[in-house]
Amino acid sequence: MDKFAALQAFARVVECGSFTKAAASLDATNAAVTRSVQDLESHLRTKLIHRTTRRLSVTPDGQRLYERAAGWLNDWQALEASVVDAQAAPQGRLRVDIGAAIARQFLIPALPQFHARYPDIEINLGVGDVVSDVIGQNVDCVIRGGGVDDESLVARRLGVMNYITCASPQYLREHGTPAHPADLEDPQHRVLTLFMPGSGKPRPMAFERDGQRLTVQGRSTLSLNESNAYLAAGLAGLGVMCICSYLVKDALADGRLVRLMPDWACDDKPIYIAHASRRHMSRRLRVFIDWVVQLFEQEPLFRPGAAVPTGPAAGRRRPAAPKRPARAARAPRASQATPG
Repeated sequence: MDKFAALQAFARVVECGSFTKAAASLDATNAAVTRSVQDLESHLRTKLIHRTTRRLSVTPDGQRLYERAAGWLNDWQALEASVVDAQAAPQGRLRVDIGAAIARQFLIPALPQFHARYPDIEINLGVGDVVSDVIGQNVDCVIRGGGVDDESLVARRLGVMNYITCASPQYLREHGTPAHPADLEDPQHRVLTLFMPGSGKPRPMAFERDGQRLTVQGRSTLSLNESNAYLAAGLAGLGVMCICSYLVKDALADGRLVRLMPDWACDDKPIYIAHASRRHMSRRLRVFIDWVVQLFEQEPLFRPGAAVPTGPAAGRRRPAAPKRPARAARAPRASQATPG
């Protein structure tokens, strides 16, 4: 029995909560991982994992072994990687997951810079607004807007997604220009709803000014769960949307969209890059994270309170409307990942 391989397989099963996911992350077969764990149990003469058709649980002996083994395995991986990294340039494959709109408009256009600097790193880019299981799906890192609730991940803040309210000139000609968030509750207006891919819960439209906070439901005739589609719907004149300012900067500049109610602030969302909480980080992942951090630092629109560029269509500001009574209760800030 290869004790190191058996211990590594056992630790990965505990971390993934599944033999199948552990096998995928180790690039091994399910049968091989199962056999390694069984051989380790036979060698130690104790049951480490209880496995049924529906669930997997770690025995007390298995938990004690994992707590001691995890640190040792991380130390060994760090030592092994430090020797390899000292002799070679960063290379290998990275699995990176990112929201669709930020990928399309921000990260992908900048990737030629990264590949010019690190030509031996291959990036497997998972693009979509569904949040990945970092450990279970063997993802190296994720770039997401919103909070990071998974305590098994290490998150580094990249900046802020500043949200603004806008609509197309076509929509404003047909439905009028709202001057106050409460106007969006009127039957003449339509709002575009963005709902979370996992839960199906809509992201509320929340506004704040001078300590007054409003949430708006409005009349929605279209709900979407993907950020590029949400933007396309707004450009098509299907409703008023609340969207990250970076994603609409070009449309605002050339007049395809008009910013609305600029004196009312929308809820902003932090944006993070997160990876599994292991002591060792491969050099290819480390240089990628450093590059992404630098990339976001260079974009002013991802800084808190960034000034949003406007074009000729948005240049004629209407006088601020008088404050109206709040029509909705204070909404809690969402902590889950936001499409973007």
